Amino acid sequence: MLLMTGFLTVLCGCWDIKDINHRTLPIVMGVEKKNDAYNVFLLIPENNQGGTGAKVVTGTGETINEVVDRFSKDMEVQVDLLHLKVIVFERAIAEQGLSDSISSFMRARDISPKTIVAISEEKLEPLFEKLKSSSKNGGVEIYNFFEKSAGWTPHVAQTRIWQIFRSLNSFTHDVAIPIIEPGRTTTIASTGSAVIKNGKMVGKITPDETLMFNAFNGLGTQGRIEVMDHGSVLIVADKLTHSSSIKGNKAILNCRLQLKVTILETKGSPSVTMIKRELDEMLTGQIQQMFRNIQSKEADILGMGQFFRTKLSRERLEHWRSEYYPYMKLNVQVNTIIQNKGLLKMKN
Repeated sequence: MLLMTGFLTVLCGCWDIKDINHRTLPIVMGVEKKNDAYNVFLLIPENNQGGTGAKVVTGTGETINEVVDRFSKDMEVQVDLLHLKVIVFERAIAEQGLSDSISSFMRARDISPKTIVAISEEKLEPLFEKLKSSSKNGGVEIYNFFEKSAGWTPHVAQTRIWQIFRSLNSFTHDVAIPIIEPGRTTTIASTGSAVIKNGKMVGKITPDETLMFNAFNGLGTQGRIEVMDHGSVLIVADKLTHSSSIKGNKAILNCRLQLKVTILETKGSPSVTMIKRELDEMLTGQIQQMFRNIQSKEADILGMGQFFRTKLSRERLEHWRSEYYPYMKLNVQVNTIIQNKGLLKMKN
């Protein structure tokens, strides 16, 4: 009798599991603020006669969890956010700060820390209406936009919840979050990346600067670069080497970015030497301009403070953003190797 009772105790462990047919799995969540309340959008796959489409549900509440709970109460199925692919925040919320929302997601564990985060340049309603009207595969179009094996390009930042949470607790590492809007002829368009410092949006970088940001992080492969008026090249490999030092309480970082590229198109009759020289000069200028921009905001999205962790004590690293980073000197050398000319006949 005692043995049977023991088995019953073990078998009762899954009493709260709900069948997949009684759950709905949103693909995208949108969060914006209206007065002091949160307005939440969910893009949910929906089967119809023409195939798999999507529907949008909206709600308002004092917290995001309150709105999601109300969705579950009002719908015939339970809303399960564990398979959420993308969260889109309105720009106004990003400028006020994402710390509370990101910390809540990590603490509650209702949303995967691998979920991609994006920022909408405009209000969310037009974006979700565009996602709904363009949906042919259950709303996964926006996820494919950020997926490496689908439509992602290095001109778009790729940032997940756990990376933002890490930056909130790091002295030396900030993040860049992609900024999107409804496209005119496409579902989504990228307008650059938001510079996030301590959870708040403090600036913006362009898509071309985002490519350099990704190249610094080893994610520049397949990025296309226009070389003045002489043609375009495709990055096929990138490698970053660096050396750091502290001299007179001033941080100095020497970086060498090596890019292997292949020529896609030429205009006129430029030589390989000319394209290489102009490409090196152009990329060096772009990197320095981007660095001055983010340095003025004291936002270390390139994670340069990481290179000084063995040279500064923890007490001094706490003041990296305010005492060292604003005065840091960056020496950049870009070395381009044109390893494939395709079928083009060019002068050396």
